[in-house]
Amino acid sequence: MLNSPADEIKSKLDIAEIIGGYIKLRKAGANYKAVCPFHSEKTPSLFVSPSRQIWHCFGCGAGHSIFDFVMKVEGVEFGDALRMLAQKAGVDLKPIRPELKTERRRLYEVCELATKFFEKQLQNSSKGKKAKSYLLERGIGEESIKKWRLGWAPDTWQGLSDFLNQKGYKKEEIEKVGLSIKNDQGGHYDRFRGRVMFPVFDFNSQVVGFGGRSLKKDKEIAKYINIPNTLLYDKSRILYGLDKSKIEIRKKDLCILVEGYADVIMAHQSEMGNVVATSGTALTPYQLSILKRYSDNLFLAFDMDIAGDAATKRGIDLAQSKGFNIKIVSLPEDKDPADVIHQKPEQFGKMVEESISILDFYFQNAFSQFDEETAEGKKEISKILLPVIHRIPNRIEQSSWVQQLARKLNVREKVVEEELRKIKPEKSFDEGVSVLTPQSPPILKKTRKDLLEERLITLVLKAPQHLGVFNKETISLFSSRTQEVLNDFDKRENLSQELVDFISYLSLKADVEEIEEEEILPEIESCLKEVQSLEIKSKLDIISLDIKRAEEEKDLEKIKELTQKFNSLTKKVITS
Repeated sequence: MLNSPADEIKSKLDIAEIIGGYIKLRKAGANYKAVCPFHSEKTPSLFVSPSRQIWHCFGCGAGHSIFDFVMKVEGVEFGDALRMLAQKAGVDLKPIRPELKTERRRLYEVCELATKFFEKQLQNSSKGKKAKSYLLERGIGEESIKKWRLGWAPDTWQGLSDFLNQKGYKKEEIEKVGLSIKNDQGGHYDRFRGRVMFPVFDFNSQVVGFGGRSLKKDKEIAKYINIPNTLLYDKSRILYGLDKSKIEIRKKDLCILVEGYADVIMAHQSEMGNVVATSGTALTPYQLSILKRYSDNLFLAFDMDIAGDAATKRGIDLAQSKGFNIKIVSLPEDKDPADVIHQKPEQFGKMVEESISILDFYFQNAFSQFDEETAEGKKEISKILLPVIHRIPNRIEQSSWVQQLARKLNVREKVVEEELRKIKPEKSFDEGVSVLTPQSPPILKKTRKDLLEERLITLVLKAPQHLGVFNKETISLFSSRTQEVLNDFDKRENLSQELVDFISYLSLKADVEEIEEEEILPEIESCLKEVQSLEIKSKLDIISLDIKRAEEEKDLEKIKELTQKFNSLTKKVITS
């Protein structure tokens, strides 16, 4: 019988499938392994056990249930993780009283209601219908309008705010999600007025933000505006369309990155479902960490001067340093992907096929600016290209581009290599950055005895036939938790949840442990000896303090008795 909604959710969901939606999992026997997203590492140390429904990273110590993973990777509270997973599992959660809802939950509700308000305005109001005509003219079809939940913000100061107030939401809450702005007099007015609205979705297709496009031709009015960062929305972490693209990106092992909302919508409409957009920002470490879960191949289709835009170039440099295979999709001048797809859908597909590597792009750009026949030209070209080549993490690939640069400049390869060595290492772009947010609590340090006890249980779980090595005397040396596990090893009845979790964690450790069977017993015996030695040393420390106290009191009999005990225990340490 399931005791709670959490138990029911866990019983209906496959932990490997859920975690596999966030990071790349590789089969490892009965389990799966992956590179942990919660700390910086290159080799897999995170393991997922479908049979036990747990995960654990043996690098940073993070782990436990499916809820813990979602809380960490999404940066949400337990209640939000519960709701997200309940939706996936098809479990109905009992409604809670409004006063008990979390702040985040209420803000999600504000965003959802605002989206419905904008959708209705697009369909029913006279100006909304004109905005819809504009979308249809741009090639965005009825089905796409519904799929992406496009809407219209009426050109009134408080149309949305009044609607949300009537639904029981405070002005401060509307301001907190970025939909209203506080004026100098303390009042509020709607941020979006007279604009086509594009809801922005998080990984789980919940609305967390908005972008609005003006249809006015007034140059003083910004064409696009977005909400500022809020409790739900952070533009450095959001990739527009990823919730609908993630499966296709993984399937094709390719992500096409564009700039605008319409670019993504039009691409999906033309059955290119592996396209996402940045949300008004250059590529960030967080966005790249997310994309890395799905593919190492990144094609950029930006309608801008990539080499000339400093922020964009920094993002590309970052992607290059993280090992992405980057290609550039060359677009016609003054055209964005949405324009190209609207006019000739097949043409954009051909452009993607003909895309060139980022290094080829930089080479073409550098050699088009300077004359490689002159000394000055060679110097300027090398100033552009050497830092780019230096950033390539793979040494074989790097060497190949060094050869190509030497050949094109008509200089010796050794000279290029010497100049390359002069390039100073760049400070890591994403130093200290992980997908995890907020910061994990520090992992408590374990004592040597704790580690030895965990090791012993792990070895016995791997080879239960060696349980007989332990007797009452040796078991008495361990902590109460370890004693309980060893004394009730076969039955494991009436154990606390904490102890059940502890055994599950060590069972997973035993599963992934690579050790020869004949090595297990000698290691158990070695660990036991060390535990015994630690216990004796602990007793020696206590006796030393007692001797010191007896000396202060000039108790000669006590000193003699304690000294004999000390010497006797010391012999045990020496012989053990």
